[in-house]
Amino acid sequence: MTLDWNAFTPASALAGGALIGLAAAVLVLLGGRIAGISGILGGLLRRVPGERAWRAAFIGGLLVSPWVYGLVAGPMTTSIDAGWPTLFVAGLIVGIGTRYGAGCTSGHGVCGLSRLSVRSAVATGTFMAAGFATVFVVRHLS
Repeated sequence: MTLDWNAFTPASALAGGALIGLAAAVLVLLGGRIAGISGILGGLLRRVPGERAWRAAFIGGLLVSPWVYGLVAGPMTTSIDAGWPTLFVAGLIVGIGTRYGAGCTSGHGVCGLSRLSVRSAVATGTFMAAGFATVFVVRHLS
């Protein structure tokens, strides 16, 4: 994936981060739920009674929002420098990691760190270190 640094604006990044933080805060304050995507999706797949509607709405919002953004701001240009097999394996590894880590980057990194959770700080540090190591190996050693 490449990023057009000339088009990067700190204001839009700040606004996006604020919206993510606001959505996570609203979900925990009004619904008592953590905005961890892997947990929300996992709960949707387990079909817990009374939990399906909000989980489906949350995941639906994640899927629809890029299209809404495209309608408002114009189409986005993205480039992913990997094939489908690589993306499939990477997704599988991330999925396994979220099970072993008892959550994902959104649950630990956004919600856990904001609650000053030590477990989330360790998990987020582990996620970041693994990401740094992966980029280093792929870009410099292979």
